[in-house]
Amino acid sequence: MHKLMGYELHITRAESHAENAGREITAEEWLRYVASDPELRLMPANGKYFARWNGKSKYLDPWFDWFEGNIDTKNPDKAIVGKMIEIARRLGARVQGDDGEFYNDASEFPD
Repeated sequence: MHKLMGYELHITRAESHAENAGREITAEEWLRYVASDPELRLMPANGKYFARWNGKSKYLDPWFDWFEGNIDTKNPDKAIVGKMIEIARRLGARVQGDDGEFYNDASEFPD
């Protein structure tokens, strides 16, 4: 299963998160989004764009991080995927897994 190997999900505007030139989510857009969402808090000790989510997850410290035009997390549960879909919709983006698949609903994500 993917998650055992460190499976990542990405919020991206591109057809492929790995090839997003010209379709990037800017760092400034991400920072504005974090500032507007009371469920997110920047954690600068972990990186300038690293944000912790205070939503209900099976993990103690669910997080998102902006990197090179995408917003990423690792080994999410369905609750985190749901939050990613919410963020993606607000940013005009989609949630994509490492294998290129897109998620439109958290129920599609294998838990």
